Amino acid sequence: MESKLNGMRSAREDAWAKPVDKFKIENAPAGSNPGTVNGLRLTGPIRGFGQMWQKTYTARLGTKAKPVDVIRAWKENFPKFWPKGNTFYPSLAGIKPGEIGLITTSGPGNVPMISTGVMVIYADDESFSFMTPEGHPFAGMVTFSASDETGETVAQAQVLIRPNDPIYEISFRVGIGHKMEDDTWHHTLHSLAAHFGVQTTVEQKVVLVDPRVQWKEAKNIWHNAGMRTAIHTMTTPLRWVRGLLKR
Repeated sequence: MESKLNGMRSAREDAWAKPVDKFKIENAPAGSNPGTVNGLRLTGPIRGFGQMWQKTYTARLGTKAKPVDVIRAWKENFPKFWPKGNTFYPSLAGIKPGEIGLITTSGPGNVPMISTGVMVIYADDESFSFMTPEGHPFAGMVTFSASDETGETVAQAQVLIRPNDPIYEISFRVGIGHKMEDDTWHHTLHSLAAHFGVQTTVEQKVVLVDPRVQWKEAKNIWHNAGMRTAIHTMTTPLRWVRGLLKR
């Protein structure tokens, strides 16, 4: 019995990412923009600026797949399940503890609007979790899981977030930020269900955990990924010319 418990403890420890101070990206996937993430710190909901929200999205997948099958498929196809205009670039190792995934949200004409990323802080056979860096629209964590409820598999995405700076907080206050977040996970869960040949309804539960804003974190605006992405896009010709001159 003791050896079995030790084995379970080791498995849990292996599922957690090792502590890191800053994002360090090597061999970034083609098409991604690591410049708005590299060197930034992880930032959980405690360090965010705006109101803290917990949102839980669930979808019933019936009996066609077990929870471990759902999580395996979710990890392997994570980029495919996102809505159009959002691109997730996983690392070569995939969704594993300590790996970094880069994200680009594009607007009309496929112009990048926000380039950011997430770190996989936990991953096992039944769940995996992301944490955001500075500059991301929200400071927080996202956890994806699947469980058995009376013989039926239920998939869930749960976020615990604060908008990272005053600009993002305004977008949430007027509903834009909330809509983008809701649309992303509703689409993801519908896509996950369709992968297993299931039509489902996504249920959503929203809890305002903390209605206060943290004015001391207003300085987070310095790392705003939207502004940094815009600057990166506008200076692309300069980098192209610099590259020619170096050659």
